[in-house]
Amino acid sequence: MGSGAGSFLKVVANNFDVLAGPVVSLVYPLYASIRAIETKSSEDDRQWLTYWILYSMITLFELTFAKLIEWIPFWSHAKLIVTCWLVIPYFSGAAYVYEHYVRPFFLNPRSINIWYVPRKEDIFGKPDDILTAAEKYMQENGPEAFEKLISKAEREAKSRGSNRTFYDDDY
Repeated sequence: MGSGAGSFLKVVANNFDVLAGPVVSLVYPLYASIRAIETKSSEDDRQWLTYWILYSMITLFELTFAKLIEWIPFWSHAKLIVTCWLVIPYFSGAAYVYEHYVRPFFLNPRSINIWYVPRKEDIFGKPDDILTAAEKYMQENGPEAFEKLISKAEREAKSRGSNRTFYDDDY
């Protein structure tokens, strides 16, 4: 009987990631989500909603790149470690990833720039483009609105104690 238990433990140890993966990524989060719904706190609701958003994104990534992922021998272990970081409330991994990457991307897709690639439509790319932006603003809002905008900016600069104006040259 001792060798049977030893064999069982060896099988469990060799397949730990396969067994722990569903427990860490599905069973515990499901249980914690149900408990969060039953509490009055919205903080735990937010934690588990963000977790399920990220879990869905990971699953979509895996489905999309399944053929590539099967060639990565440590994928299941890496996924288990990342999932633990996302799930364990002590680390607040799900909240961190959501607040720093997912949320800014959906609120303002241009605010996140993982890989910097200059955009051709960036109106402030060259000094001459500021004139183009001013002309566009005047076409859309009229020259009076542009004058008001400059006056307001000058008043704000003076109220902050700055004597500089838009007409000062640093050249």
